[in-house]
Amino acid sequence: MAQQQMMKEEKSLGDLFADLAADTGALVRQEVALAQAELTHKATKIGRSVGFLAVGGAVAYAAVLALMAALIIGLSHFMPAWVAALGVGVVVGAVSAFLISSALAELKKTSPVPGETIETIKEDVKWLKKEVI
Repeated sequence: MAQQQMMKEEKSLGDLFADLAADTGALVRQEVALAQAELTHKATKIGRSVGFLAVGGAVAYAAVLALMAALIIGLSHFMPAWVAALGVGVVVGAVSAFLISSALAELKKTSPVPGETIETIKEDVKWLKKEVI
């Protein structure tokens, strides 16, 4: 510790500022890389949820088609065949409701703000203030 104090005292003010500028530059590059990695991770997670949302929408569309088929069969024949089509439509509708609600719940839990990066930037600001003073 004493040796480190001596080294600080031996360096000129210009050298200290040059070191500080280099360290700050490296720190900023690292923070940008961290933010980029964090945002990429969040975008992947959001993309997956949007994919499930799209699949849920497609399944809901199939449910509507099945329900329409049930209605057409029921109205045109007045036979029990429409009961089967209606049952399929209800099951497909339940699956789509589950997929859509799961995807929406996951999207609500995902924050687009890079929280880790913000925390490390706050720590870096504290470090920088300590080094300058």
